[in-house]
Amino acid sequence: MLAVDWGTSSLRVYRLGEDASVREWRESANGILKVRDGAFDRTLENEAGDWLDAGDAPIVMSGMIGSRQGWKEAAYVTCPAGLAEIASTMCPVQWTSPAQSIRRAWIAPGLRCLGKSGVNDVMRGEEVQILGIMDQLGAGEHRVCLPGTHSKWATVLDRRIVSFSTHMTGEVYAVLKQHSILGRTMAADEFDEAAFTAGVTRSAEPGGVLHHLFGVRAEVLADQLAEHQSASYLSGILIGHELRAATPGIERFHIVGTGELTNLYALAASQLGLETVGHEPDAVTRGLFALAQELTGNP
Repeated sequence: MLAVDWGTSSLRVYRLGEDASVREWRESANGILKVRDGAFDRTLENEAGDWLDAGDAPIVMSGMIGSRQGWKEAAYVTCPAGLAEIASTMCPVQWTSPAQSIRRAWIAPGLRCLGKSGVNDVMRGEEVQILGIMDQLGAGEHRVCLPGTHSKWATVLDRRIVSFSTHMTGEVYAVLKQHSILGRTMAADEFDEAAFTAGVTRSAEPGGVLHHLFGVRAEVLADQLAEHQSASYLSGILIGHELRAATPGIERFHIVGTGELTNLYALAASQLGLETVGHEPDAVTRGLFALAQELTGNP
């Protein structure tokens, strides 16, 4: 099958074997915001037309390609939802290839839930990553974190996503660094573990997050924090607040992803006395493979 992870800023296409292994993959910067005049079919043909010509294997897509700005809006499925509910509401798209053959693909729908206060929350793409680790989670209740620009925290119960919450930690960090007064006292963005852990500690203290944020600048002006440490200190404050808000009453959670960001979450969790279990980001290909099997009726 072909698995397509199509987000806002990037496009990844994977050719998968019958055992869900990645045989080949390609990546480009042709995220949905780069595609002009809705030419998503031509973009996909340019990226993987030779793979598409090779057979009639299922093509399953996830991510922002199913948003209102994408190829076709795939309506959200309301939680609780598992593999069967998501697969049954996949959105089909159809187009004509350069050789005039008809092609068809399926887009995953994304999820919607109501928080405890009755406010809506949505995810699009992360639900497929969670499907990709379901076999590793197994039965029972589990908490899953997907760090990112908009971090997701999902509760999974017996292989179904029952609820989740979104935290704009990554975007707020970028905005504060680039467009607020805090960025004026930040030197080159090099990671400083001591400053990061100090920020995590600070997130537990009185005053609230808005007060804590201004302290990033004040500590530099008072010569208590070096300019090259302030970005790490800011990161620790924000991730610390996120973890404290998202993990009350739990002792262990799963993290999907690799790289510096997931390492920061694991470090902050360790400081808070929480156990973490890491999962690779290729969970998205396993999730798309599971959806393809469900669509085609294969076991």
